[in-house]
Amino acid sequence: MAALACLALPSLHAATLDPAVLPQVQGATFEVVIPKPVKDPLSYEKPLPFDQLPYQQRTDKYYSVGTAFAIGENRYVTAGHVLAVGIDSLMGEPAVRDASGHVYAIDKVTRYSLHEDFVEFSLKDPPKVTPLAVNTQPTMNEVVYAVGNALGTGIVIRDGLYTSQTPEEQDGRWKWLRFSAAASPGNSGGPLLDKDGKVIGVVVMKSPDENLNYALPIDLVLKAPANLGQIDTRESYQLDVIEDKHTGPFKAQFPLPKSFADFSATYQKLHNDDVDQKLHALLAENAATMFPNGQGANRLLHVNSDLSPFPTLLHRNSNGNWVSARANENKAQLPHNGFISRALVGQQVMFHLRKPDDVTSKQLYGDSKLFMDLLLKGAPMQRRVGSELVKITSLGPPSLERDYTDAYQRHWQIREWPMAYDNQLVIVFLLPVPDGYAAMGRVTENRTEHEDMSDLKQLANFVDVSYSGTLAQWKEFLANTALLPSVLSDIAIRFDYGDDFKYQSKRLGFAYTPSLQKIDADSQLVLGMSYFQDHGKTVWDVSKVEVKSNVENAEHVMVNRHVAPTDDLDDSFRNHWGKIVHRDHPDDGVPYSENDMTYIGTVGGTKTSSESKPDVLYTAFYGVDGPRPEDAMKGKLNLLMEKLQVNEH
Repeated sequence: MAALACLALPSLHAATLDPAVLPQVQGATFEVVIPKPVKDPLSYEKPLPFDQLPYQQRTDKYYSVGTAFAIGENRYVTAGHVLAVGIDSLMGEPAVRDASGHVYAIDKVTRYSLHEDFVEFSLKDPPKVTPLAVNTQPTMNEVVYAVGNALGTGIVIRDGLYTSQTPEEQDGRWKWLRFSAAASPGNSGGPLLDKDGKVIGVVVMKSPDENLNYALPIDLVLKAPANLGQIDTRESYQLDVIEDKHTGPFKAQFPLPKSFADFSATYQKLHNDDVDQKLHALLAENAATMFPNGQGANRLLHVNSDLSPFPTLLHRNSNGNWVSARANENKAQLPHNGFISRALVGQQVMFHLRKPDDVTSKQLYGDSKLFMDLLLKGAPMQRRVGSELVKITSLGPPSLERDYTDAYQRHWQIREWPMAYDNQLVIVFLLPVPDGYAAMGRVTENRTEHEDMSDLKQLANFVDVSYSGTLAQWKEFLANTALLPSVLSDIAIRFDYGDDFKYQSKRLGFAYTPSLQKIDADSQLVLGMSYFQDHGKTVWDVSKVEVKSNVENAEHVMVNRHVAPTDDLDDSFRNHWGKIVHRDHPDDGVPYSENDMTYIGTVGGTKTSSESKPDVLYTAFYGVDGPRPEDAMKGKLNLLMEKLQVNEH
């Protein structure tokens, strides 16, 4: 019975391409390659272990990125996304390589379709090859062969069946050919052949969840308009601070032929223009609900600063409320009391760099390489070579240094560093603060630089951060007048160690001497910054001032700005405001203990009563560690209040 069962089974074996057509297929199929960077400006903790790579990979001067094939006299076809690797590339222009290793430069791009994902091109000094024949009406359920480059190891041919058709996803304007022949990285752009070795399609992508891969019918390539580039797809744009997207057509045409450099520049400009249009549309569609408008925004406009020097983003959460949620920071120490705190927020890394004591503000703000070298010590980047990860110690000097002023007149330093070995770009937005930098950055593809730059410029308007540093750091920081946010141009901060401290703005002024608390280089000043309304305009300004006698000490003075709540806010705001108006605890001038500290506070600058209706009030506090006599605490509060002046009501 077992023997009969075996006899009943059909003979199973892999189909093979006719040996007579095999040389033609191999001769007309090429690798698409892109040159490896010749120079590497990066520095590493040790020599890169290229000996771990296979011989062919480490000695090859090119990266293998896909496959192309000849369909006519000096007419070659590949998948559009294969040649797109070279658009605005840090590596150089793509080319094709034959089986003997000869590399041919692209002469002109002659046809292109982004949506159909193909490109046709000619070569400079093309080889003499017999083009592949085509079959525009393939028969379903017959044997097919996927021909492609196996990422630098040569052209391979795999058999399978042409099983079905699938409408393209956007509009169903054509049908993809689906086939079961295996496809792997590097096969993109190769020919899909019928049983006779004729081209029926261009291999474009591998199925993610089944062995039914995709090819573009060759008929669509042949019928495409000559000397024309076509873009007709839908794309989405989103900012990390809102969940809404703007989705719309990316549609354009441009004349061909063009050199690859001109083709790349033309495509990149069209793409960048489309990004700008979609960003503009997204902001316009959400104008009524973008901060400082929208649900929850008014709550943020009435909340005081939490004094955190770590930057985060105001964003609209899944419930539609604007919030400022603190991220979970990772902290790494640097030499000489420096450190880096960082957290991933959306697509960007937010970080706070506290500069080492042996680095001046002028050095840090003026030497971008120094900044990045410090960042890499606390937030290391690694390059993979074979199975080993090697730490990058320097990215070298930046390729771009530019300044940017956001909507709240904060002056950012924009820096870019190319990482050509991976065709990537590091973009960093740096906001100078007294103790170093508050910043955000991305690692992205070089060709999306415009999109990421546009994103980060918009996100800069939603950054929430306070300014903190020792008085010595503030002294250096304030000397860099061109980098100061405009709000600080209206604030005078003056101090003489061991003598006095003075703070004066258009809203508030106060001063004290060492009889209140110590004033020296290690005293710490924090300006708590907030977004709030000022005569109908949203501003970013100081809502809280804290001065510590020393960074390590608990003793401090604090002055807080409070705003009368609007009717739409909940009872917690009205209750808090009512206590301030009536000078209830803790603003009653009576000392109290909390968490091993003794505090005393009061309302400053404005006489209040149950009949008065001020719009703005300030509270002033003094705090010190441990239990303290009541008279001593009241004396300290009197010293603080003597020269406190409120200029808004």
